[in-house]
Amino acid sequence: MLKRPVDKSKLPSRHVTEGPARAPQRSYFYAMGITEEEIHQPWVGVATCWNEAAPCNIALNRQAQVVKQGVKKGGGTPREFTTITVTDGIAMGNEGMRSSLASRDAIADTVELTMRGHSYDALVGLAGCDKSLPGMMMAMVRLNVPSVFIYGGSILPGRLDGKDVTVQDVFEAVGKHQAGTMSDAELEILERVACPSSGACGAQYTANTMACVSEAIGLALMNSSGAPAPYESRDQFCEASGVSVMNLIEKNIRARDVVTRKSLENAARVVACTGGSTNAALHLPAIANEAGIDFDLFDVADIMRDTPYFVNLRPGGEYVAKDLYEVGGVPVVMKELSKAGLLHEDCMTASGRTLGEELEDIKGEADGRVIHPVSTPLSKTGGVVGLKGNLAPEGAIVKVAGMTEAEQVFTGPARVFECEEDAFAAVKAREYQEGEVIVIRNEGPMGGPGMREMLATTAALSGQGMGKKIALITDGRFSGATRGFCVGHVGPEAAKGGPIALLKDGDQITLNAVTGEISVALSDDELAQRKADWKGPRETLYASGAIWKYAQLVGSTRLGAVTHPGAKAERHVYADL
Repeated sequence: MLKRPVDKSKLPSRHVTEGPARAPQRSYFYAMGITEEEIHQPWVGVATCWNEAAPCNIALNRQAQVVKQGVKKGGGTPREFTTITVTDGIAMGNEGMRSSLASRDAIADTVELTMRGHSYDALVGLAGCDKSLPGMMMAMVRLNVPSVFIYGGSILPGRLDGKDVTVQDVFEAVGKHQAGTMSDAELEILERVACPSSGACGAQYTANTMACVSEAIGLALMNSSGAPAPYESRDQFCEASGVSVMNLIEKNIRARDVVTRKSLENAARVVACTGGSTNAALHLPAIANEAGIDFDLFDVADIMRDTPYFVNLRPGGEYVAKDLYEVGGVPVVMKELSKAGLLHEDCMTASGRTLGEELEDIKGEADGRVIHPVSTPLSKTGGVVGLKGNLAPEGAIVKVAGMTEAEQVFTGPARVFECEEDAFAAVKAREYQEGEVIVIRNEGPMGGPGMREMLATTAALSGQGMGKKIALITDGRFSGATRGFCVGHVGPEAAKGGPIALLKDGDQITLNAVTGEISVALSDDELAQRKADWKGPRETLYASGAIWKYAQLVGSTRLGAVTHPGAKAERHVYADL
């Protein structure tokens, strides 16, 4: 054990461990076999999103045990607790997806409440699936305690016919099956081999995107997100994270010392250059809100616009997370950004050292296959682009990684659907025309409610060979696995009377990811008249319960679809109470 001098007079755990008045609390601790020495050490919450819902979370329980060993080695007292997770791959294309984005805020809330309720001094958080990563990071910044984040690791790719396959291939196979180009037997074989291990979806979808963010933003140790979930080499990062959080307590380095405007910009750079998920444009503003930093969708988009795209990952590219890890991982990516002067190297990290100091120890270089040199990128602009216009005054976002410049411009007539189910049924029945812009509305954070992802619909279109022959826009979200000209986060959403609520079949829509335009060929007067004639938001079945509560609280997509005012409104910091 690394003995450290401990002054608990300013640590939250003093409220439950110190002085005669806390004898009742200490009696509970003795009941669990905690020693007198351990009671008077700093207390570290070890939070996981472990559950048996999906492979992305199944390994977190074991990894948490190694984290606790690291905390003990560093002279702390670890206390493990769990919170919820909704796994998007399970919820995709059905009613379960309404719970997904709401779960992000529920994770942040429940981690906060557990930390507050038990007066823990610091937090090590482990997460696996899409929303659990930003949810855990939001809690860290909200509490502003010394914090270290750990990704549970990605899944290994499956193999079929000599090629790597992922769950994206299975979603797209559903479209091929519907189109009659894949048999029942072929689909059954694919579904059995696509996901061969524990871990989160294997390409640069939302989980791996936010895992890259955790390193770039400084909350995770360098290269800790890389090793796939089944690799026991992950243990060294889990133990080191437990030791590191004790170092952060000693130095009083807190989450908001790490998460700053500059570190958020670093994170957006890494999303852009890796062709990451559009969901990052939702989660980075939400994390910023917890720190009281103004950083919205347009800030993310501005950074992405002038960041080269040079990491060749699926779905826009060829490789998966395991391949990125094998050529050096996120640290090598950040080294390339640094060479181009695109990184703030003075940002603090979870190691207690600056990003620049950490990168000095990284010996790897771009391999030219997975990570291309920043000087010869796959494209000059980032893999994710922001759009704005009379159809989306509060912005929208599209993933262009893997698309040619010519494919980033699309004009066509609208075909409007009031919800995802209607659109999916039409796609399944081929009730759409090449050249159309499919509009799916009433799927925003408030109107959905829950801002569902649309992978089932977009994957079906790709499976039918129509991914490049139509465009799709929605006030909902897209999975990180989505391909094609698919524009999400259109704001204001339909439930708030945004222009997307006013569209009719046949309206001419222009999408231009090169210039950043999303517009409809209607005059201001025509839009105003339609707004006057609008009957109000569509009613939903969700009139009570957690999803109703989320719909009442949730704010603008542009600001991260958050459910509370954030640090700008706070009157105290938890760690200082």
